[in-house]
Amino acid sequence: MAHEDDNYVQARERMLAEITALVIFNCGRLGKAALNRRVLEALADVPRHAFVPLDMQPYAYADSPLPIGCGKTISQPFIVAVMTDLLDPQPDDKLLDIGTGLGYQTAILSRLASHVYSVELIEALALSARQRLRQLECHNVTLRVANGHQGWREEAPFDKIIVSAAPEEVPQALLDQLAPGGRLVLPAGPADHQQLLVIDKAGDGTLRRRDIFAVRFSVLEDTVPR
Repeated sequence: MAHEDDNYVQARERMLAEITALVIFNCGRLGKAALNRRVLEALADVPRHAFVPLDMQPYAYADSPLPIGCGKTISQPFIVAVMTDLLDPQPDDKLLDIGTGLGYQTAILSRLASHVYSVELIEALALSARQRLRQLECHNVTLRVANGHQGWREEAPFDKIIVSAAPEEVPQALLDQLAPGGRLVLPAGPADHQQLLVIDKAGDGTLRRRDIFAVRFSVLEDTVPR
């Protein structure tokens, strides 16, 4: 495994360099010209090729989404980086991660927070993600198969919530499960008009929304797609 990882070191470095350049290019919309150092370290630490199907591994570090099966994709590395940075996870945070996929975003979050509760609707993806996360010793992740629109009520409230698929409207359950002082990062909107959003919840429950830029994500399903 170590030898296999060595083969990807340069590709991962190129991925990080491309992300860094794209952040500078988008600094006007992001409000910053560089990502948090902890986020970059997590991206450097987590092997993206371990979270894609075997036939996609040669393309794992290209800055593009890739198919992971069941009609779903792993997000573009730049988008993963930006969403993680916008979320601003802290070492003591309890996070909710909606749309596990094969677990790449989840693994990055596990490096940055105290515990990650991750929800995936499609059982086949969840089972594969659980195995991949176990192999990378992501011991601070709890994963369940469930409808992401409903969040994870039994474990709420959460300091931060991130969603890796796009509902048309922001689910009320996720807003309710966000702790005062917390933050929700997600894409939302119709398929042809999605926006990446940051929603902050004040201590009194007041919500403040910020639109970042246009994105295109898989739809956040509420029933298992056929």
